[in-house]
Amino acid sequence: MVHACSQPSTGRFRLPVPHRVARAVLFAASILIAALAASTARSQDWLDERPAGPFHCHADFRLDPYQPLLDDLAYLQSDLVRTLAIEPTHESVELYLFADQEAYVRYLKSRYPQVPYRRALYIKDRGPGEMFAQIGPAFEIDLRHEATHALLHGSLPTVPLWLDEGLAKYFEQPRDKRADGNPYLDKVKEEARLGKIFKLSTLESKRDLRQMGVAEYRNSWAWVHFLLNGPPEAHDELVQYLADIRAHKPAGHFAPRLARRLPDLDAELARHFSE
Repeated sequence: MVHACSQPSTGRFRLPVPHRVARAVLFAASILIAALAASTARSQDWLDERPAGPFHCHADFRLDPYQPLLDDLAYLQSDLVRTLAIEPTHESVELYLFADQEAYVRYLKSRYPQVPYRRALYIKDRGPGEMFAQIGPAFEIDLRHEATHALLHGSLPTVPLWLDEGLAKYFEQPRDKRADGNPYLDKVKEEARLGKIFKLSTLESKRDLRQMGVAEYRNSWAWVHFLLNGPPEAHDELVQYLADIRAHKPAGHFAPRLARRLPDLDAELARHFSE
């Protein structure tokens, strides 16, 4: 299955698994392709390489000016662990950074020619994930967004689409702007006042990234903001839900679980953003 962010800037992909009839034939070829990809990464003339928590960074430019951002990526895992009560990922993530679009596109096409252009990408195949990004005006936002995807998928066997994107939108901001500095906030306050925020059950029905438009991203962020900063019962239910997913228990849909804890859920959401 292929996952691609419907926003034009960034994206995350799970590369397609070969059809069963061809899987045995393609197994040896897949090993060769993986070896060639690893060889391509090693042969690239990286100007700077360094670790940042679970991320192993390769860049065709000097990383010293971006060390505070790399520190952010390293701290992001501890923030997710503390906030969501999940286990830290035990997978390393290869992070490839480029100073300009031309080099970025050339390298990405040599590795994953079937993946469309996005200025930042998280790609998950059978092994650990990989991230790719180019320097630009939204470089820091893009990296934190895709890093959140990488850390969540390294810790959990699956993440519901609305929650995956809502958390990535929440944690893409710097620490001091997560709760009240996201550009979505003013619009969400207005929608909450008018009762226009999507019901959680509506977001849970979205199973394909092609169904996620601007409104779906904004509303996913709004529900995550409520879960992380609203009533303690909401946060507690989220933590238990993720614990069930990690334990491979039948987690079910989140909306009815949350409604059992907070029966007047829509009013609670409106109250949260009015305050």
